[in-house]
Amino acid sequence: MRIVDARVIVTCPGRNFVTLKIVTDEGVTGVGDATLNGRELAVAAYLTEHVVPLLVGRDPARIEDTWQYLYKGAYWRRGPVTMSAIAAVDTALWDIKGKVAGLPVYQLLGGRCREGVTVYGHANAETTDEVLVEIARYVDLGYRAVRVQTGVPGLAKTYGVSGDRMFYEPADAAIPTEAAWSTEKYLTHVPNVFAKVRAEFGPGLKLLHDVHHRLTPIEAGRLGKALEPFALTWMEDPVPAELQEGFRLLRQHTTTPIAVGEVFNTIWDCQQLITEQLIDYIRTTVVHAGGISHLRRIYDLAALYHVRSGSHGATDLSPVCMAAALHVDLSIPNFGLQEYMRHTPETDEVFPHAYTFDRGYLDPGDAPGLGVDIDEELAGQYPYRPASLPVNRLEDGTMHSW
Repeated sequence: MRIVDARVIVTCPGRNFVTLKIVTDEGVTGVGDATLNGRELAVAAYLTEHVVPLLVGRDPARIEDTWQYLYKGAYWRRGPVTMSAIAAVDTALWDIKGKVAGLPVYQLLGGRCREGVTVYGHANAETTDEVLVEIARYVDLGYRAVRVQTGVPGLAKTYGVSGDRMFYEPADAAIPTEAAWSTEKYLTHVPNVFAKVRAEFGPGLKLLHDVHHRLTPIEAGRLGKALEPFALTWMEDPVPAELQEGFRLLRQHTTTPIAVGEVFNTIWDCQQLITEQLIDYIRTTVVHAGGISHLRRIYDLAALYHVRSGSHGATDLSPVCMAAALHVDLSIPNFGLQEYMRHTPETDEVFPHAYTFDRGYLDPGDAPGLGVDIDEELAGQYPYRPASLPVNRLEDGTMHSW
């Protein structure tokens, strides 16, 4: 069996997605997600101009060799564009291998380690009272874990709060919009929110919160300490992760569990955080961390240091990526949680899939391969639309982390 074609498909059924479809001479196809939110066309160009020509004629069964070929064979390594492109190839090859074997991918990864994948939803609203209503809605849908985000009094707009509560999408304009940020107002507000949430929903519901890289280590330590009485499952992305030594300082000041890694691209980005046990959950994902093959390396390393998985699963990851993540989630021993932001009906139509949600769990299904595909004709009806993530400034106008 040989690869005879590889197509890069860019579509926008509500938001932009980049998909790679690999075709073999025996008619078996595989799909991989290559979406990089706000930089989709960069990955599409990298695939089209630099990767696809290397694939034609290769044996699709040689997944590891192909990964090493694309990674080590390029002088310029790592980075989100390169690793998202490699991820698309790797994921598509696993899809093909599963179809050839007649097995779902998770069986090729060692089989089930659990009956279902626990997922969390996003409850967000402008006010605390409104977010209590949103949390109740997720509980009614069967969710066992909920991420809680609210507006901050005194700020016109806050990350994580959207007009559409179920289909949150932060990329909101062709040219980035700007919002004002105040760390002081945020730190004062958030503990009060979680005090009311715990009082309303009791100790059983898993609660999470995303800081989105906006604090210094000592500020994050203050927040984590203030949130300890409410027993969060994790505090996500408390500080910018470029300075990983900052997590040592943060660790000294709070026992609130820490999750980080959705912007990481390789095992080397998180090696120190894992081996020094500075985090509790690693949030790398299939598409941005080099595919199923490389994500398994990260999670295998994490398992040695009591770090669990918590894969990113926002709407900028297509159903192809969600399906791939579920196969990994189901098969690893150190699974923690899986983010699950539901896609729009238009997206689900473009990407028909076998995974299902029931009582707070997702299951990838037992279709051979990933159990997901792309309807190319329907995808062609949704052309690319430029969309950028917003930027943040302090109230005095200083640029701040997004």
